Amino acid sequence: MTNQDINLFQGGKNVIIALQHLIACFGATTLVPILLGLEIPVALFSAGVGTLLFHWITRGKVPVFLGSSFAFIPVIGAVIGSTGSIPQAQGGIIAAGLIYVLLGLIVQKYGVEKISSVLKPHIVGTIITIIGFTLIPVAIDMSANNSRIAMLTAVSIFLLMVLPKGFIKTMAIILGVGIGYITSHALEIVDMSAFSNASVIAVPNFTPPAFSLSAILTIAPVVIAVFMEHLGDITANQTIVGKNFIKDPGLGKTLMGDGIATIFAGFIGGPPNTTYSENTGVLAITKNYNPAILRMTAVFAIALAFLGKLGALLQTIPVFVMGGASLILFGMIAKIGLETLWNDNIFISEEKVITVILMLGIGLNPFSDYLIAGIQLSGVAVAALVGIIISLTSNTIRRRRRLNENN
Repeated sequence: MTNQDINLFQGGKNVIIALQHLIACFGATTLVPILLGLEIPVALFSAGVGTLLFHWITRGKVPVFLGSSFAFIPVIGAVIGSTGSIPQAQGGIIAAGLIYVLLGLIVQKYGVEKISSVLKPHIVGTIITIIGFTLIPVAIDMSANNSRIAMLTAVSIFLLMVLPKGFIKTMAIILGVGIGYITSHALEIVDMSAFSNASVIAVPNFTPPAFSLSAILTIAPVVIAVFMEHLGDITANQTIVGKNFIKDPGLGKTLMGDGIATIFAGFIGGPPNTTYSENTGVLAITKNYNPAILRMTAVFAIALAFLGKLGALLQTIPVFVMGGASLILFGMIAKIGLETLWNDNIFISEEKVITVILMLGIGLNPFSDYLIAGIQLSGVAVAALVGIIISLTSNTIRRRRRLNENN
């Protein structure tokens, strides 16, 4: 950490913003290891260290926090289910990380100009909108067990975002979650057993990897499918911040950052790491884009991996409370996408491409895989790919028409 990072800890406001990032990403980061039977403290430790590695690779320019990737759940679950071996799944995760790094090197070598020329505002804005809209049902599902408290949490965050000014506005997430949590306690619907059974200090149960060709062939190819999702997260992040991260530090660097973080996770027994949309939502709410705050969040995640009681206390936050908070976070992402389309005034000029991308992105199940040319792609990735192809084809037809008219 730099001197600037250390100085940030002296500001209470920055600490609170960092904690909001952690709380926003905590549920998803811990849910993946729960579903796969991995160790939660190891996942937190790998997310924290992975985030610091990402910032090191990208020269500390991109304000992101890396958490557990949902895209790998089916293939990791398949390997663990068929072999009964978590270490073999770790070997596949390491191989996936290496492919991430390889893709990053390829992009870095051949430049991002072609990528930037393909990712026009109407494509970027529509993809960001889809990411937000397709994540909102996840928040609704999280809220299902107690929709009233979920809505109380969501409304509290919203009101704290729009009514107060200054410091309170930046605390909207942590205060809103606090209101939902206190209400749940008052109604005696918070399960405190995890907190009661946890040790004050606990060393994460790190496990070494094992390597098998079948596990590697099952897990590693998923990286090709999540490439578009990584691109979507980075474009959403840079749109909110107002900087071109695809150009500087470069898409190659961000891919390598994800790859190095995933390799590290594989070596210690954590799930693959990826950039998080929840983090992007917090950026949109707080308007504080300092990457050093995300490094502070990473330090908190690492500390949490060893503080058994504190980590268990966060686990007692009901899922429906986090569902209410996520509803606001994911809604903010959709809002950013719509603003991108509106500000560039491209609804009419590119309405056909936008319509196709929206139709596929929202119509297809974003959490199911679709086989395209032998590659498994998520619904969001399919929509982005088809949109890019249509946009490129349309541009080619327009150029040919102009040439014919001139001749």
